[in-house]
Amino acid sequence: MEISSILMIVGIVIIILSLFMKDKSSKIEKELDDLSINIYQETNSLKRRIKTLEEELLVEPNFQVKSPNGNQKKQQEAMQSFQQIAAQVKASQSYGAPSQNAPKASNKPINGILVSQVLALNGQGLSIDEISKRSTLSHAQIQAIIANGGIQ
Repeated sequence: MEISSILMIVGIVIIILSLFMKDKSSKIEKELDDLSINIYQETNSLKRRIKTLEEELLVEPNFQVKSPNGNQKKQQEAMQSFQQIAAQVKASQSYGAPSQNAPKASNKPINGILVSQVLALNGQGLSIDEISKRSTLSHAQIQAIIANGGIQ
């Protein structure tokens, strides 16, 4: 036998064996599909959790970020004076003129995230009504935030 016929027989045998062997690429493709589906599901789950946390932060009025330099007393005093001004503005809007006997605002500080949101929406040119619809704040609180430039 010649070498060419031996090589031809070996080639035919290898081709026949390859037909009977399992295709490993289909298994790898299936694993890749499963992995991509798992990653997609986990990503969606994380997005839902982040959205829930963001909603909680925007809705929760008692949420406060502690300042690193310890100026909490100054911040509370500023917030109380801000809330008194906001109450006076609200009273003047409802009665048409400024009132000295305006009701006191609650001592709950406005969330810093809400303040930055109001300033950002105002910067985009939205009206106070539209900002009020997008946040949980009243018109007076929004006007006071804009007037003070967000300083609490």
